[in-house]
Amino acid sequence: MTAARNLPPEAQDEIARVVLMMATDEEPVYVLSPEEKASLAKSREQSRRGEYATDEQVRAIWAKHGL
Repeated sequence: MTAARNLPPEAQDEIARVVLMMATDEEPVYVLSPEEKASLAKSREQSRRGEYATDEQVRAIWAKHGL
């Protein structure tokens, strides 16, 4: 217990989330990081403007990951 109390508040919060997930039957909720939220907002805005990746760009990404 003492070790957990000495952790930063963010780490204590994460421990509490994990323990609560383990104690319930509910599916865990993923919380987006600020970077992920910004990326999602950018993607949605591009979609609203009709800006999508070209077929060539998609093929390049697939090739980069061996797909």
